[in-house]
Amino acid sequence: MLLRKTNVREKLNLERLKHSRSETEILSQVHDILREVDANHDRIAQNIAKGKHTPVNNFDFDLLETSRIFHIDEIKNICINYRLRFLDSKYFKGEIPVEALSKIKSLENEHDLELKGFKIIAPSKLFKLEDKDDPLLFAPIANNYFYLIHQWGNDLHPLRKALMWPFKNIVNLTALVLAISYLVTLLVPNGLFSKSDSAVEFWIIYFFMFKCIASVVIFYGFALGKNFNPAIWNSKYFNV
Repeated sequence: MLLRKTNVREKLNLERLKHSRSETEILSQVHDILREVDANHDRIAQNIAKGKHTPVNNFDFDLLETSRIFHIDEIKNICINYRLRFLDSKYFKGEIPVEALSKIKSLENEHDLELKGFKIIAPSKLFKLEDKDDPLLFAPIANNYFYLIHQWGNDLHPLRKALMWPFKNIVNLTALVLAISYLVTLLVPNGLFSKSDSAVEFWIIYFFMFKCIASVVIFYGFALGKNFNPAIWNSKYFNV
């Protein structure tokens, strides 16, 4: 006689009968658990949305992952290199994923505290700036150290650092304008402005191209209120 295969679902039902719990009681307990989870998520979401300044969260340092601890100088360098902002979470206009809320709740349970003072690294377009890809959510620890809680969204474009290099400082921007002016000058046909083709003519055209391109860059910068990366990485204002 062949042995009958074990139906795990049936075994589970039998196990539940041993505890003599009605379906109503089970549903009530599950409902209470889910309601508590929703309440915690709502509270955490409110803390993120309010983004009140909290210099210190009293973490249990023995439970922290050192790979997730970053100093403000490290954060600043990344923001400058990739033209990102590091601002209070209340300015963030993107959606905070459920995974981030769950991680915050898990940390709160582990460290027996309520986390506050959240900050986020993200491109300017993801913040509600006053005057108006890849967010990272942090909580402050102490002495300008921050703990990385969660990262979501798409990775930054691999060329973003190179594309944002001219905006690091005036020297980089000037070097770019000089290089573009030189390339544009090379495209000017020989003898276009005079019959003789000389080095003097080339450099005169080059100086003219430089002035034109530099004027456009300056006008663009002033008209749109643009500034260099070190001036905006932690600014809540659009025109800085």
